[in-house]
Amino acid sequence: LVGALPPVGFFDPLGFADKADENTLKRYREAELTHGRVSMLAVLGFLVGEKVEGSSFLFDASIKGPAISHLGQVPEGFWAILLITIGAAEQFRAEKGWVDPSEVPVDQPGLLKSDYVPGDLGFDPLGLKPEDPEEFMIMQTKELQ
Repeated sequence: LVGALPPVGFFDPLGFADKADENTLKRYREAELTHGRVSMLAVLGFLVGEKVEGSSFLFDASIKGPAISHLGQVPEGFWAILLITIGAAEQFRAEKGWVDPSEVPVDQPGLLKSDYVPGDLGFDPLGLKPEDPEEFMIMQTKELQ
């Protein structure tokens, strides 16, 4: 199975890999990478919110107290900006990796493009992505583990 590397090796206690075709496994990998990256950014935001106080470029940062209580203090305008940003990111990801829904057979929803590598959106401003495809796959697997 793609992604079976030491020290974890093959780990599928619920048997998802046994019931999935190659496209479904690619979708699982895409979902896991996407949600893992969002989670890492959320943790970073939580930690920054604990330590940074003061004004923000978006609104007057009058939010006080521990980070766990910040969500209810955020102005409504922020949510519109967040919704548009998430929508744009999802649209970009869908256009990059997913087959146009009008071209997908009814029995194969969520079909990924055959040449698309899950998680590779071409966004690498720091130049950390390895040039070698095999090394890139190893790096992605480490990201999942």
